[in-house]
Amino acid sequence: MDKAEATTRLLDAAEAEFYERGIQAVGMDAIRARSGVSLKRLYQCFPAKEQLVEAYLLRRDERWLRSLADHVRTHATTPADAPLAVFDWLAEWFAEPGFRGCAFINSFGELGSTSPGVAAVARAHKEQLRAYLRDLVTALDVADPDALTGQLFTLVEGATVIAAMSGDPGAAHTARAAAATLLAHA
Repeated sequence: MDKAEATTRLLDAAEAEFYERGIQAVGMDAIRARSGVSLKRLYQCFPAKEQLVEAYLLRRDERWLRSLADHVRTHATTPADAPLAVFDWLAEWFAEPGFRGCAFINSFGELGSTSPGVAAVARAHKEQLRAYLRDLVTALDVADPDALTGQLFTLVEGATVIAAMSGDPGAAHTARAAAATLLAHA
Protein backbone atom coordinates (compact mmCIF):
# COMPACT_ATOMS: atom_id res chain seq x y z
CA MET A 1 0.00 0.00 0.00
CA ASP A 2 1.49 3.34 -1.02
CA LYS A 3 1.51 6.42 1.19
CA ALA A 4 -1.39 8.13 -0.63
CA GLU A 5 -3.67 5.12 -0.21
CA ALA A 6 -2.61 4.73 3.41
CA THR A 7 -3.31 8.40 4.07
CA THR A 8 -6.80 8.13 2.56
CA ARG A 9 -7.58 5.03 4.59
CA LEU A 10 -6.27 6.64 7.76
CA LEU A 11 -8.32 9.80 7.21
CA ASP A 12 -11.45 7.74 6.48
CA ALA A 13 -10.92 5.79 9.70
CA ALA A 14 -10.12 8.92 11.69
CA GLU A 15 -13.24 10.67 10.47
CA ALA A 16 -15.48 7.75 11.36
CA GLU A 17 -13.90 7.18 14.76
CA PHE A 18 -13.41 10.79 15.84
CA TYR A 19 -16.85 11.96 14.72
CA GLU A 20 -18.63 8.97 16.25
CA ARG A 21 -16.71 8.63 19.54
CA GLY A 22 -14.76 11.83 20.07
CA ILE A 23 -11.10 12.59 19.54
CA GLN A 24 -9.83 11.95 23.04
CA ALA A 25 -11.69 8.64 23.31
CA VAL A 26 -9.97 7.23 20.21
CA GLY A 27 -6.40 6.04 20.28
CA MET A 28 -4.10 5.62 17.34
CA ASP A 29 -4.44 1.85 17.63
CA ALA A 30 -8.18 2.14 16.91
CA ILE A 31 -7.38 4.18 13.81
CA ARG A 32 -4.80 1.60 12.74
CA ALA A 33 -7.22 -1.27 13.27
CA ARG A 34 -10.11 0.39 11.44
CA SER A 35 -7.93 1.50 8.53
CA GLY A 36 -5.97 -1.71 8.10
CA VAL A 37 -2.80 0.38 7.85
CA SER A 38 0.26 -0.82 9.74
CA LEU A 39 1.35 1.12 12.79
CA LYS A 40 4.66 1.91 11.09
CA ARG A 41 2.90 3.37 8.02
CA LEU A 42 0.44 5.26 10.23
CA TYR A 43 3.29 7.08 11.97
CA GLN A 44 5.04 7.69 8.64
CA CYS A 45 1.89 9.47 7.45
CA PHE A 46 1.01 11.18 10.73
CA PRO A 47 3.85 11.27 13.27
CA ALA A 48 1.50 12.66 15.95
CA LYS A 49 -2.20 12.27 16.67
CA GLU A 50 -2.67 16.05 16.52
CA GLN A 51 -1.47 16.03 12.89
CA LEU A 52 -4.05 13.35 12.06
CA VAL A 53 -6.80 15.34 13.79
CA GLU A 54 -5.87 18.51 11.88
CA ALA A 55 -5.76 16.62 8.56
CA TYR A 56 -9.15 15.02 9.26
CA LEU A 57 -10.67 18.41 10.04
CA LEU A 58 -9.14 20.09 6.98
CA ARG A 59 -10.51 17.37 4.71
CA ARG A 60 -13.92 17.55 6.37
CA ASP A 61 -13.92 21.34 6.05
CA GLU A 62 -13.38 21.20 2.30
CA ARG A 63 -16.01 18.51 1.75
CA TRP A 64 -18.58 20.10 4.08
CA LEU A 65 -18.33 23.57 2.53
CA ARG A 66 -18.39 22.14 -0.99
CA SER A 67 -21.51 20.10 -0.21
CA LEU A 68 -23.26 23.16 1.22
CA ALA A 69 -22.31 25.37 -1.75
CA ASP A 70 -23.37 22.69 -4.25
CA HIS A 71 -26.75 22.37 -2.55
CA VAL A 72 -27.32 26.12 -2.52
CA ARG A 73 -26.23 26.47 -6.15
CA THR A 74 -28.58 23.65 -7.19
CA HIS A 75 -31.62 24.60 -5.11
CA ALA A 76 -31.64 28.40 -4.98
CA THR A 77 -33.37 29.82 -8.03
CA THR A 78 -32.68 33.46 -7.09
CA PRO A 79 -30.09 35.18 -4.91
CA ALA A 80 -32.85 35.80 -2.35
CA ASP A 81 -33.42 32.02 -2.08
CA ALA A 82 -29.76 31.26 -1.38
CA PRO A 83 -29.60 32.04 2.36
CA LEU A 84 -32.73 29.98 2.98
CA ALA A 85 -31.30 27.09 0.96
CA VAL A 86 -28.51 26.94 3.55
CA PHE A 87 -31.08 25.98 6.18
CA ASP A 88 -32.67 23.42 3.86
CA TRP A 89 -29.24 21.80 3.51
CA LEU A 90 -28.83 21.86 7.28
CA ALA A 91 -32.16 20.04 7.68
CA GLU A 92 -30.92 17.26 5.40
CA TRP A 93 -27.58 17.05 7.24
CA PHE A 94 -29.23 17.01 10.66
CA ALA A 95 -31.46 14.10 9.56
CA GLU A 96 -28.55 11.93 8.40
CA PRO A 97 -27.95 8.74 10.39
CA GLY A 98 -25.06 9.23 12.76
CA PHE A 99 -25.36 13.03 12.88
CA ARG A 100 -23.33 14.15 15.89
CA GLY A 101 -23.23 17.89 15.40
CA CYS A 102 -20.42 20.01 14.08
CA ALA A 103 -17.05 18.26 14.02
CA PHE A 104 -15.36 21.63 14.43
CA ILE A 105 -17.34 22.66 17.49
CA ASN A 106 -16.84 19.16 18.91
CA SER A 107 -13.08 19.19 18.31
CA PHE A 108 -12.72 22.70 19.66
CA GLY A 109 -14.62 21.67 22.77
CA GLU A 110 -12.33 18.69 23.28
CA LEU A 111 -8.97 20.17 22.30
CA GLY A 112 -9.31 23.91 21.69
CA SER A 113 -7.59 24.90 24.92
CA THR A 114 -4.71 22.45 24.57
CA SER A 115 -4.12 22.21 20.83
CA PRO A 116 -3.47 25.49 19.01
CA GLY A 117 -3.45 23.66 15.66
CA VAL A 118 -6.87 22.10 16.15
CA ALA A 119 -8.24 25.40 17.47
CA ALA A 120 -6.88 27.21 14.41
CA VAL A 121 -8.48 24.72 11.98
CA ALA A 122 -11.82 24.96 13.79
CA ARG A 123 -11.73 28.76 13.77
CA ALA A 124 -10.73 28.85 10.10
CA HIS A 125 -13.71 26.63 9.22
CA LYS A 126 -16.09 28.98 11.01
CA GLU A 127 -14.56 32.00 9.28
CA GLN A 128 -14.94 30.30 5.89
CA LEU A 129 -18.58 29.55 6.66
CA ARG A 130 -19.12 33.17 7.71
CA ALA A 131 -17.43 34.37 4.49
CA TYR A 132 -19.66 32.07 2.43
CA LEU A 133 -22.76 33.48 4.12
CA ARG A 134 -21.39 36.99 3.54
CA ASP A 135 -21.08 36.23 -0.16
CA LEU A 136 -24.72 35.13 -0.24
CA VAL A 137 -25.83 38.27 1.61
CA THR A 138 -23.73 40.53 -0.61
CA ALA A 139 -25.81 39.40 -3.59
CA LEU A 140 -28.85 40.96 -1.91
CA ASP A 141 -29.72 44.62 -1.60
CA VAL A 142 -29.62 44.97 2.19
CA ALA A 143 -28.81 47.96 4.37
CA ASP A 144 -26.28 46.23 6.63
CA PRO A 145 -24.80 43.08 5.08
CA ASP A 146 -22.38 42.53 7.97
CA ALA A 147 -25.15 42.53 10.55
CA LEU A 148 -27.30 40.17 8.48
CA THR A 149 -24.33 37.86 7.92
CA GLY A 150 -23.70 37.70 11.66
CA GLN A 151 -27.35 36.95 12.36
CA LEU A 152 -27.50 34.16 9.77
CA PHE A 153 -24.23 32.73 11.04
CA THR A 154 -25.60 32.68 14.59
CA LEU A 155 -28.75 30.90 13.37
CA VAL A 156 -26.68 28.26 11.54
CA GLU A 157 -24.46 27.64 14.56
CA GLY A 158 -27.33 27.63 17.03
CA ALA A 159 -29.42 25.26 14.94
CA THR A 160 -26.46 22.90 14.61
CA VAL A 161 -25.86 22.78 18.35
CA ILE A 162 -29.56 22.39 19.15
CA ALA A 163 -29.98 19.58 16.59
CA ALA A 164 -26.93 17.75 17.94
CA MET A 165 -27.94 18.06 21.58
CA SER A 166 -31.65 17.38 21.14
CA GLY A 167 -31.48 14.90 18.30
CA ASP A 168 -34.20 16.94 16.58
CA PRO A 169 -33.44 17.93 12.98
CA GLY A 170 -36.36 20.36 13.22
CA ALA A 171 -33.96 22.97 14.58
CA ALA A 172 -33.06 23.74 10.97
CA HIS A 173 -36.69 24.57 10.17
CA THR A 174 -36.97 26.85 13.19
CA ALA A 175 -33.75 28.63 12.20
CA ARG A 176 -34.97 28.88 8.58
CA ALA A 177 -38.15 30.61 9.72
CA ALA A 178 -36.10 33.07 11.75
CA ALA A 179 -33.81 33.65 8.75
CA ALA A 180 -36.82 34.32 6.51
CA THR A 181 -38.00 36.96 8.98
CA LEU A 182 -34.57 38.58 9.07
CA LEU A 183 -34.33 38.58 5.27
CA ALA A 184 -37.79 40.10 4.90
CA HIS A 185 -36.78 43.00 7.16
CA ALA A 186 -33.18 43.49 6.01
